[in-house]
Amino acid sequence: MPDPVKPDISALIRLLGPGIADLLSGREIELEHVTLEFSELELQIPLSVPLPVQNPGIVSGTHPPSFTGKIPDSLISETFFAEPETYSSRIREVTIGGTRSEGGSRGRSITVGGSSSLPFSQPEHPPAHPPVISLDVFDTKISMPKVLRAHLGDVMDDPAAWAKLNVEKFGADMVTIHLISTDPLIQDKSPREASRTVEEVLQAVDVPIIIGGCGDPKKDAATFIEISAMAEGEGLLLNSVTSDMAEVKTLEPVCKAASESGHCLLGFTGLDLNNAKELNRRIYPHFPPDRLLMDLTTVALGYGLEYSFSIHERARLSALMGDTELQHPTLSACTNAWSAREAWMNLGPGFGSVDLRGPLWESIGGITLLLAGVDLFLMMHPLAVSTMREVSSRLMNPGMPESHGADWVSAKI
Repeated sequence: MPDPVKPDISALIRLLGPGIADLLSGREIELEHVTLEFSELELQIPLSVPLPVQNPGIVSGTHPPSFTGKIPDSLISETFFAEPETYSSRIREVTIGGTRSEGGSRGRSITVGGSSSLPFSQPEHPPAHPPVISLDVFDTKISMPKVLRAHLGDVMDDPAAWAKLNVEKFGADMVTIHLISTDPLIQDKSPREASRTVEEVLQAVDVPIIIGGCGDPKKDAATFIEISAMAEGEGLLLNSVTSDMAEVKTLEPVCKAASESGHCLLGFTGLDLNNAKELNRRIYPHFPPDRLLMDLTTVALGYGLEYSFSIHERARLSALMGDTELQHPTLSACTNAWSAREAWMNLGPGFGSVDLRGPLWESIGGITLLLAGVDLFLMMHPLAVSTMREVSSRLMNPGMPESHGADWVSAKI
């Protein structure tokens, strides 16, 4: 299209057209104010570029020069040595459960902690103690996925029978009895009623026991104090004491009651190391640090598991480098995996069998935090427990012979 500002010379070009090729032959010209219109444009690009001549006997562009050197018989052998990392401090050891010789009735006690390096970073120096698994029991019927209920039969109405099933059939190292019925918003059972339930569980099994509260700072404090006196010498782990207890002034009485009766405490905080350190500082004046564990919070896969890993790993590194306020064994409630809808909800064939998805969700959470240094795990599904044991045994004993664990692809529940 002609430019309205610049002069139109198309008529001149048409006039000179027959002889313009001869006129411009051999010359370089520069055109201004010209628009060229094409109905079709064809570009030709060479598909190959001739190789430079490397040898006078080889024709350029036919074959690359042949290799005339000697082909090595083998690769150079080289060894790698991982310099072992050493740390100035170690994690405190905590013993849970009082045996008969210690004034309790447990068949054995369990010790956690004691690590002096990052978990499984040095095969020749595994953690001081193998990871411990505690299976859950509830003192009242709760809503739970079918895949979990299927393994419990009719014991859900009987905490003592449930605890016995966990130990004798599923091989639990410990049992956690969650006193949900004491919640003021559920059944509001009294501390004395909760104490009787714990006494029945203590009589049913002889493994160490964890006492889980309902989450209300006042009610839990009253319940823990009552149970501490009833089970003196049993070396219970009270789960848990929180910053909320400090706010309502029930933390100190619980610490003193647990200390006088020979029990252990679990301090719970939500994914914040500063809060964990602050809670520990409030506990120390009233309770011996060598009987204190930490729960830094476990979040399910897909809901922040990587953040849980980061918090636990940071805590362990800080502790090994000398932070005395974090030198405590840690606990993971990897049963929190069952709060993820992907663990139990029927989401269609693309997500696979719901019977396997839940155990996988729980297993992944447990194994992930095992690698972050967690010492004690709260679990529920038998398949997740067996998987956790298989993985942890191999990590603790790298030379174990090959075995065939759970077949996650074709397993039938």
